[in-house]
This record gives sequence, C-alpha cells and structure tokens, in this order.
Amino acid sequence: PPQAPAPAPVSLSKVTLTKEAPAVSLTKQGGTSGTLRVNLNWEVRKQFKGWGQKLGRALAQHADLDLDLGALFELADGRKGVVQAIGNTFGALHQPPYIHLDGDDRTGASASGENLSINLDRVQDFRRILVFVTIYDGARSFAGLNATVTLQPQFGAPVEFFLDECDVPSPVCALALLTNQGGELVVQREARYLVPERGVSPQRTLDYAYGWGLQWTPGRK
Repeated sequence: PPQAPAPAPVSLSKVTLTKEAPAVSLTKQGGTSGTLRVNLNWEVRKQFKGWGQKLGRALAQHADLDLDLGALFELADGRKGVVQAIGNTFGALHQPPYIHLDGDDRTGASASGENLSINLDRVQDFRRILVFVTIYDGARSFAGLNATVTLQPQFGAPVEFFLDECDVPSPVCALALLTNQGGELVVQREARYLVPERGVSPQRTLDYAYGWGLQWTPGRK
C-alpha cells in the first residue's frame, strides 16, 4: 500500500504577533504539553510624545508603579473565575483552574517580570482564557509604558508581541485571548486598552467587554 504522507514539520521559530497577523495555534508551534509561561516585562519610557507627554512624565516619576498580570478563565465545564494578585487568588497549576500566577512584581525591576503558568496538559479543560494587566498603584494610565508579552511553551516555539502606544486614559489592558478550537489552543493578540466608566473597576470593565458574567466584589492585596 502507498505510504501515508509525512506530517507537516512543527515550526520552532519564534512567532511575533502583529495587527496584520494577530493569531497563532500553539499546537502547530509544538506547544502541546507541559507548561506555558505567559510573561509580562515592562519598563517606563524616558521620552514621551503627544497626549501621553504630561501623564508619561508623571508615570516615570513613580518608583512605586505596580502592574498586575492576571487572567479571566472559563473552563469546559462552565466554571469561570479570575487569577490575580488582588484577593490572593493565585490559582493552581495541577488542579482547577490549571493556571497559576507566580508572584507580584511591584517595581518592574525583576528581570523575569510577572508570569502566569498554564497547564497545557489540560487543554481539553479550557474553553477560553483572557490574559490582562491592570495598574494597581503608582499611575492612572499606561501612557509611556514599554511592555512586551511573551508566551513560552515548555516544548515548542515562543510567541511574543509588543503593546501599542496607549493613547487613552486606560488603567487596564487585555493582552491576549486563548481559546480552545477543536483541541488546539489558539493565541489571539488583543493589546486592547479599556477605559472604565466612573465607579467601575478595571476587572469588571474587562468582564463587560468580553462577556464573562462574573460577580465582582472590592478586593486588595
């Protein structure tokens, strides 16, 4: 009998997501098992232009700038929730929600930034994951912030993208949306700055924008 065609080789080269090419399948990049580390690394720009000039200078003067990486999750069985430093809801890697936040970098000085770990051995248990970042303290907006998001599978090629220049008074940014599409975990670059209405928290603003439907209560860390 004729031989079956060989499977397409897995690409191990780094993928950079852009507005023109905003999505990639982790599965096709070789990220099918182990742990996916989602990293946020940020620094304050020294020069600012346009709308962000005044706010940017103010932001650069804040040594106490505190950004928080987090994730909204929806599991295949319908359970929903959030992983974040606020409320000490750091999650768990080997039990639901199979997502864990490793710490809270309050200065941006950490070489490794902040990291979320996602258990790729449990892809079948995920429906969608929205990775986000909020400003907890030290500034009112992301103007003048230089940030890179990297998704590094334990096995497979890394995926990275850069945040756009913030031109709205936003304290919350949706970074990436991961969805289970027929057993493949697909990463969609969002890089979307949101502006909360008066009295609405950044997390609730994300919830409204992406239709998560959670009940929110005030929290601190």
